[in-house]
Amino acid sequence: MTLGHLFKSLLEPVCEDKPIRRAEPSERTDVLALTEDLHLPVAVPEVPSSPKCEFPADWSIKTRILFMSSQPFTWAEHLKAQEEAQGFAQHCRATETNLPQSIQEPKLSTELRCAFQQSLVYWLHPSVPWLQLFPRIGADRKIVGRASPWSQDEALQQVLMSDWSVSFTSLYNLLKAKLCPYFYVCTYQFTVLFRAAGLAGSEVITAVISPTTRGLREAMRNEGIEFSLPLVEESRVRKQKNSEVNLEAEVANSLEAGNSMEDGEEPAPSDDDDESFSWLEEMGVQDKVKKPDAISIKLRKEKHEVQMDHRPESLALVKGTNTFTLLNFLINCKSLVAVAGPQAGLPPTLLSPVAFRGGTMQTLKARSINAKARVHSAYEDIFSLEIVGPVMPHSLHSLTMLLRAAQRGAFSAVLYAHEPTAVFNAHLDDASPALNKETIHKDLTACGLHPKTLDQLSQCPTLGKSCIRSLEMKDYAYTWKS
Repeated sequence: MTLGHLFKSLLEPVCEDKPIRRAEPSERTDVLALTEDLHLPVAVPEVPSSPKCEFPADWSIKTRILFMSSQPFTWAEHLKAQEEAQGFAQHCRATETNLPQSIQEPKLSTELRCAFQQSLVYWLHPSVPWLQLFPRIGADRKIVGRASPWSQDEALQQVLMSDWSVSFTSLYNLLKAKLCPYFYVCTYQFTVLFRAAGLAGSEVITAVISPTTRGLREAMRNEGIEFSLPLVEESRVRKQKNSEVNLEAEVANSLEAGNSMEDGEEPAPSDDDDESFSWLEEMGVQDKVKKPDAISIKLRKEKHEVQMDHRPESLALVKGTNTFTLLNFLINCKSLVAVAGPQAGLPPTLLSPVAFRGGTMQTLKARSINAKARVHSAYEDIFSLEIVGPVMPHSLHSLTMLLRAAQRGAFSAVLYAHEPTAVFNAHLDDASPALNKETIHKDLTACGLHPKTLDQLSQCPTLGKSCIRSLEMKDYAYTWKS
C-alpha cells in the first residue's frame, strides 16, 4: 500500500470550529484516535502523475497543513531554548539556510531544528490574545461572547484605527521599498493581497481584492482607482473567441429567432453591448434582429454586476500607483470595519512575512503524532506533522524545503485553504513569465525570502481560481492536486 493510500485511509470529516487540543509530541495511538484528533476531511483525490522538481506558487492562505511520512518527525519536537531563540534570530535577520539533500540524523541536526522554528514565524496586527484574528470572513461565531471593550467605545475605536493605519502604511512603505514581499489585509467582508513588483510575473506593485461587491467597486471608481476584473475579462475573451468560431451559426439562429428574444432570457451583458451588433450590419441583417435599447442594456449590466458579487469572479486587480490610492481609500473607508456584531469596531487583520511597525511576532502551531496503520496483514508506523495557520505562501515553501531534506525526499500533505483566498492564484493581466530572474533577485534580495522561495513566488500564477489541496513528494519530485 502506497503512502497516498495510507493517507486516504486516515481521512474523516473536518470540523474547523473544533479547537485543536495540545497533544504531547510523538503520542502513539491507533488510527481511529488519530483521525478524531486531526479532524481530517473526506478522501483526498489522487494527485496527478506528472512529477516536477517544484510545485507552483499558491497564494491562498492555509488554515491547516497535515504532512505525513514513513519517516518520523522527531526532529520537530521539543526544541531547546537555544534552538528556539536561534530560529527567531534567523527569521529577524532573514538568514538563508541551505540544507543538504538528505539529513541522515534529522533529530540531531541543530541547523534543521533552528530552520524549522524560523519557518513558523509570521507577523500580525492587531494582536488581541483572547481573539482569533484569522480568518475574519465568517468568524462571528468564533468571536461572539468574547470580551470586546471597543465595540461600544467610539473613542477606543478611533485609537485602534489610528494605530492600524500606521501599521498598514508601514507595510505598504516596506513593500514599495522591496523590503517586504507581500502582505494581506483581512477584513470581515473581503481580503486584499498586496504584492511587491517582481512577484507573480508583474513588473509593478499589484493588489488583488476578493470577494468584491458592486458597492465596493463603485466606491473605488469614485475615488479614481483604476482596476480590472481579470476573471470577467478572461470569460469575455473566451466567449468572444467561441462566438467568432460559430459566427455563421449565430447569424442563422438570430434570423430564425426574429423578435423572440424580447420574451426570452437574455445573455449576460458585456461592456461593449452598443458595439456588439456591428457584425449584423456587415451581414446586412441588422433590421431583422431586435436590438435592446440603452435602458435595457444598463439594467442587464447592473443585474450582471450584482450576480457577480461575493463570487470568485468578482476578483479586482489594482496595479502600479493605483495601489497607493487604494491604500488611502481603505484607510478612510467607513465600511472596512463592522459597525455591529461580534467584530464591531475591530480593525482588519494585517498578516506579513516580515516585521513592520506595530506588528506582533506570532508562530504557527506545530505538533507531531505517531500512529499505526494496517497494511495487508501487518501494521506499519505512520508519522504525521500538523501545522495550524495562518500559513502564508512563503511558509508553505519553506516547510517543504525542510521536509525534503529531513524526510529523505518522500512525504505527503493535505492542505486546508481559507477558501476566499484561493482565487488569488488567478492569472494577472499582462503578467510576464519572462521577467529576468537575476533582476528580481537583485531588487528583492532584502525582502526576507529564501532565494528558492523568491524564485517560486516570482512565477506567474497558474492555479486559476483553485489552490493546491494535496501535495506529494516521491524521490525528490512533486505531484499535486488542486
